[in-house]
Amino acid sequence: MEIQAAIVLVLVFFLMLAMSVPVSFSIISASLLTIIMFLTPGFGMFVSAQKIVSGIDSFTLLAVPFFVLAGLLMSSGGIAKRLINLAMLFLGRVPGSLAMTNIAGNAMFGSISGSGIAAATAIGGVMLPLEEEQGYDKGFSAAVNIATAPVGQLIPPTASFIVYSAASGGVSVAALLMAGWVPGLLWAALCMVVACVYGAKHGYVMKRDKMTAAIILKTIWEAIPSLFLIVIIIGGILSGYFTPTEASGVAVVYAFLLSVFVYKSIQIKDIPKILVDTAVMTTIVMLIIGASSVLSFVLSTGLPQAISSLLLGISDNRIVILLIINITLLIVGTFMDMAPALLIFTPIFLPIVKSLGMDPIQFGVMIVMNLSIGTITPPVGNVLFVGCSVARLQVEDVMKKLLPFFLAIVAALMFITFVPGFSMWLPGVLGLLK
Repeated sequence: MEIQAAIVLVLVFFLMLAMSVPVSFSIISASLLTIIMFLTPGFGMFVSAQKIVSGIDSFTLLAVPFFVLAGLLMSSGGIAKRLINLAMLFLGRVPGSLAMTNIAGNAMFGSISGSGIAAATAIGGVMLPLEEEQGYDKGFSAAVNIATAPVGQLIPPTASFIVYSAASGGVSVAALLMAGWVPGLLWAALCMVVACVYGAKHGYVMKRDKMTAAIILKTIWEAIPSLFLIVIIIGGILSGYFTPTEASGVAVVYAFLLSVFVYKSIQIKDIPKILVDTAVMTTIVMLIIGASSVLSFVLSTGLPQAISSLLLGISDNRIVILLIINITLLIVGTFMDMAPALLIFTPIFLPIVKSLGMDPIQFGVMIVMNLSIGTITPPVGNVLFVGCSVARLQVEDVMKKLLPFFLAIVAALMFITFVPGFSMWLPGVLGLLK
C-alpha cells in the first residue's frame, strides 16, 4: 500500500508542476488525493486543514519573515560595493584577483542577503564590468559569478537551516548555523583555486595604483558595519543573549539602522515597498510550509520506510546510497526552490541517512548544499539564468567555462558527504553537539 501511495503522490505532484500549478497547491492537492484514496474525503479535508494551520504555528518560524526583511534591507542598502572593495584590498595582485574578489563578495553578500539570486545580481552587476575592463573573458567572469552566488546559503545567517530544522523535527539551529561555515568556505576556496589557475594561465593580473594607508583604513572602516551583522547574530546566539528567532529581529533592527542612517542608501519612502515584498515572500514560504505539513502526515504512514527499503534494495553499500541521494537532490534543486525542497525531502531521506550513521546536522548541510548547487545547474537552475542575464550572455556561452567550477563544487560536496569533520568540527568545538 505504501508503494501505491508513493506512486500516486509523486505522479500527481509532478503532473501539477508540469501544468504550472504553484508548488504549494501541488503539494496540498497531491497529499489530499493520496489521503482520500485510503481514507474518507471528509477526514482528508479535516486533516489537511488542521495540518496547514499547525504547520505554521511555530515560534521558530517567526525567524523566517524577519530574516527575509533583513535580507531585503541589506540587499537594497548599498553594501555590495563596500564588500567588493574590502575583498579587492586583500586579494591585490593575485592572478585572477578580480574573479576571486567576485567569489569573496558573493560569499559575504550572499550570507547577509540570504539569496543566491541577490548575490549574482548585486555582486555580478558591479564586478562583471570591472573584469571586462581588465580584459577578462566574459564567459569566464559570468561562470565565476554564477558558480559562487549560492555560497551564502551555507554561511550564516541563513534561513535555509531554520527551514531544515523545522522539517527535521527540531535539530539545533545554532549547531546548523555553525556547521555551515566550513563547507561554505570550502566551496568558495576551491572555486578560488580554479579562478587563480585560470587567471595565471591567461595573465589576468589587475593593474591598479599603489594603496595608501588612508585608502586601506577607509576601505576597512566602510565594510566593518556590514560584516558586523554576522558578528552580532552569531555572537548573540552562541553567547546565549538571544535565540535564533530573536536574532532575526535584531538583524532587522541593525539592517534598518545601517541602511537608513549610516549608509543612507534607503529612504523612509522606500520602506513600505520593502515591507510589502517581505510580506509576499513570507506568505509564499509559509504557505509552502503549511502545505508540506500535510505532506509530512502522508509520509508518516510509512512512505519513508518504503523508500528506504527501495534504496536498500538497490544496494546495501553506504557510499552508493549516499551518491544516489546526492544525485536525486541535485536534480530536485534544478527546478524546486530551497524551502519546499527541504520540507518535502528532509522527512524522506533523513531516516535513511540516520540508519547509515550520518548525523542530522551533517545531513542538513549536505541537503542545503545539494539544493544550492541545483540552482546553478541546467536546464532550469534559477541562479544560472539570472547570472547569464546579468552578464548578457546565453547559457551555452557560459557552460564550458562553468564546468571546472562544477567539478570543484562537486568535490567539496563529496568532502561534506563522506567526511563528517567538515560539518561537525566547528559545532563540536563550540559545544553545540548533544
